Amino acid sequence: MKPVIVVHGGAGRIFKEREQGCRTGVVRAALQGYSVLKQGGSALDAVEEAVRSMEDDPHFNAGCGSVLNEKGEVEMDAIIMDGKNLASGAVSAVKCIANPIKLARLVMEKTKHMLLTDHGAHLFAQAMGVPETPGEKLITQRSLERWKKNLEPDSNPEEFQKQYPQTSATAVDRKPYYRCRAKRRNNRCFIP
Repeated sequence: MKPVIVVHGGAGRIFKEREQGCRTGVVRAALQGYSVLKQGGSALDAVEEAVRSMEDDPHFNAGCGSVLNEKGEVEMDAIIMDGKNLASGAVSAVKCIANPIKLARLVMEKTKHMLLTDHGAHLFAQAMGVPETPGEKLITQRSLERWKKNLEPDSNPEEFQKQYPQTSATAVDRKPYYRCRAKRRNNRCFIP
């Protein structure tokens, strides 16, 4: 079977000045994930790499560049699923972690849990040696401006959030019927 990866960088409104950066980021994520597959890596490794690439790219609402919560902090969720055995791992309300998709995978592989949240996820990240990133390093100027706009008395944050949908990656590796998917929604990551 020929390996395949599909990467989704979001379906929200992309302003003209951001279009090229978003395209470049999606292509980069797909190529990085596909490179893993070409070298014989698993679909799980490929989707983690693709989503990690988007988490590191400020053009996307994932990791660095995420929409800020009510307090002006980056707070993220991530989930990953292994199509081979339907195992999944997730984290929610994670702060100061640049790549929550990596932490979600560790939850899947190193614990009997499916989901760790907030302080528990933070303690688990420390125990697993996942490096902390200062919260301010995950905040982009664009995210800060969006957050400030949402503080205005006549703003509609729910409507505003619709512009910043999910990012995701789905892959099939060389092994038959081995599919993996990781999906992010807003600054949260979900499997449908």
